[in-house]
Amino acid sequence: MTGPVDAVLFDLDDTLCAYERSADDILAVAFERVGVDPFFDAEEYIERLGEFSEAGSGDDIRDTRRAAFGTFATEAGHDQAVGEEIADIYTDERDQTNVAFLDGAERALDALAETYRIGMVTNGDPWMQSQKLAGLGIEDRFEVIVHGGHDAPYKPDPEPFRIALEELGVEAERAVHVGNSLASDVTGAHAAGLRSVWLADGETADPEPEPHHVVESLHDLADEPWG
Repeated sequence: MTGPVDAVLFDLDDTLCAYERSADDILAVAFERVGVDPFFDAEEYIERLGEFSEAGSGDDIRDTRRAAFGTFATEAGHDQAVGEEIADIYTDERDQTNVAFLDGAERALDALAETYRIGMVTNGDPWMQSQKLAGLGIEDRFEVIVHGGHDAPYKPDPEPFRIALEELGVEAERAVHVGNSLASDVTGAHAAGLRSVWLADGETADPEPEPHHVVESLHDLADEPWG
């Protein structure tokens, strides 16, 4: 895809920022406090979270997490209450503002905002994601923010991208989406008709689906690879 670009949409988690404490670190604390051996990890938590939240329902992530961890507990032979206690500890331990920019992210935002309309399409509820943006000091940098799983179905469904572009008044063929996930960001952008920019961050395997543009860091994004 070629042609002029009017808008750049960003993913948030592991694209613009990352937690200072990993999910596995916090889970380790929670399992230790409850006094049980770990029976799931952060990868399973993230991969299966969508099973416990009706797309577009506006469910609170804290309630969804309790439902997920309670199910993981029963699957592992524990009482549901054990999983729910782990979820509550996780919520207490997770400071949503304790995030840091990925290398080059702030520079890329500053550079692109001078030329393009800037929006965000992120999977995650507003309660959680707004705290991250506040922690980074960029809560006012986006003209539109669409939360997959709350305002629309989760990415890679094309609907959250379409909502963002409709609010910006920009056609899909004149927009790009930047994200680190092939499964949700690249696939979703293509489904909605946008050009994709994949943050590879050291991954060397042949990407599938193949993004339109690949950057190794967000420093490269300031050079506008679609230009």
